[in-house]
Amino acid sequence: MKKLLNSAIFFFISIAVIAQPSNRAKKDEKKEERRVKINALKKQAEEGTLVFRKQSIFGGQLRTNGYGAFYELGKMKTNRKTNIYRIDFTEIKDHKEEKSTAGGVIFGNPYVYGKENNFYQLTLGFGQQYILGQKGNKNGVSVSAIYNGGIAVGLKRPYYVEARDAVTGTNRFITYKDPDKTLFLDNASIIGGGGLGRGWGEIKMAPGAFAKIALRFDYGRFNDAVSGLEIGISGDFYSSKIPVLLFQKERQFFYQAYIAVLFGKRK
Repeated sequence: MKKLLNSAIFFFISIAVIAQPSNRAKKDEKKEERRVKINALKKQAEEGTLVFRKQSIFGGQLRTNGYGAFYELGKMKTNRKTNIYRIDFTEIKDHKEEKSTAGGVIFGNPYVYGKENNFYQLTLGFGQQYILGQKGNKNGVSVSAIYNGGIAVGLKRPYYVEARDAVTGTNRFITYKDPDKTLFLDNASIIGGGGLGRGWGEIKMAPGAFAKIALRFDYGRFNDAVSGLEIGISGDFYSSKIPVLLFQKERQFFYQAYIAVLFGKRK
């Protein structure tokens, strides 16, 4: 029995001794593969080639009919194609909106005469980024085509003004939907706007869809950071007409151009 136990111990020690160099060789092989991969990525970065696994981008945009912000997640599929998932939140304004102050008071709370609703858009989209031209070097600029589309949700928030009721002699906040519309439209009675905090509990939604195309210019010096500009156009269609400003045509389709500033990270 003792001889059998000694033989078993000797056998396992022999296996461990033989396996140790093999494990060390595998570790060295993995280190070498990692070193080669890192050197290849460094070389590509020096040559201005965008190579990454995924990217996270935040952006702020100015549009021909408003402004907004967005977040984008990108997952690279080939050296040129990246699948992108994007969420935008924007506000659309009527091009005839004009801010006024009651009685021309400079420091009064400004308001937009005849505005019925603040109109916001929430869009969720899927698309692709296709690299048209690499940077060429660290100080170069890469150019990409962007196209995506998906669902849009229109959010209508009632617009409030503060008005002086001559009958009761009191001030109150009203919308165009209130029974006394004449007070809402009486410039002489309006004291100012209702402020940003009103109307959120009265939001009504309008479902829709959107499509967007753009060119993206990435001028970031290093590939692990995103710095750039995006210039594009988009169109949105909703299931119902959206009243924004009184005495203007209500629309279901909105078309706009935009420019966005981008910043983010790549891995």
